[in-house]
Amino acid sequence: MDDSCLSASQQVEFIDDSTIHWPDVRRTRCQFYQRFQYEYPGPIQNLKQRLVIVPADRYGSQHLLDHHLVVNPLPAAVRQIYDSFGNRVLELEVSEADQVVSFETLMIVESASHDRQRPAISPSEARYFLKNTPLTMPDAHIRTVAQQLTSKAATQQDLAQHINDWVFGAMRYGSGTSVKTTAAKALAQGQGLCQDYSHIMLAICRTVGLPARYVSGHLLGEGGSHAWVEVFLPTPQGLAACAFDPTNHCQPHLGYVTVAVGRDYADVSPTSGSFTAPYGGLLTCRKRAGLTLVEYHNGSTVQSKTML
Repeated sequence: MDDSCLSASQQVEFIDDSTIHWPDVRRTRCQFYQRFQYEYPGPIQNLKQRLVIVPADRYGSQHLLDHHLVVNPLPAAVRQIYDSFGNRVLELEVSEADQVVSFETLMIVESASHDRQRPAISPSEARYFLKNTPLTMPDAHIRTVAQQLTSKAATQQDLAQHINDWVFGAMRYGSGTSVKTTAAKALAQGQGLCQDYSHIMLAICRTVGLPARYVSGHLLGEGGSHAWVEVFLPTPQGLAACAFDPTNHCQPHLGYVTVAVGRDYADVSPTSGSFTAPYGGLLTCRKRAGLTLVEYHNGSTVQSKTML
């Protein structure tokens, strides 16, 4: 097992993110280590793996400063492409492996509030994010809620905020769903995870005519990955993305790091692929992430320590 990425990550003592008052923050730098490991009962062949785990070089005010990928066993081929949403996609081929295949990533991401560029799209692109997917198809309940919320809103910004508020209040955070659970089913259960909150918000937004997309990424302080929503709202410069997190009942701050965007979870699944063997595999994930630099609007700066 190659622990080069993990060793580099463990050398850093992260800043305690619970002490951060995010409205006062001007700039952040974060480090992320992730390990995805597949275990099989025996050898496998012809593994073709798709990874959506590293952000694009730039996304709004977010800048990927550096990243590394370690694959064990060594892949026969590695390709990097960008999908139709602008997401970085890594495609790998492993000819054969004996029971274990692992993927390690180490990346450094910087974001700045003074450069809070909001991703914008054209009206033709917006129509694409008005179309529902199998995971966000509205049912009678969602359509009724959409109609009620529309009647209370004076502007599209108000409407998006009302939808965010309503989803947070209608759901209880807890297990019992999967990434294949539809928005309608999750809402009927009244309980789910961040992808369910996001799918429900997407379903309502699209029903009321607000173009919106799914965002996959990280929220510092959480153990796993996180999901939220971007709603495209009119500005003098055109339709610009405004982020909402219905799971936490807030609008994302510099503690959020975007990895990928799409119509729903299916577009941004971090791992997917195929292999040849008469059995399946078990996927486990590990993550270590945190702040290495925080710069405040008043000019003060806090930096992480290197552990010797």
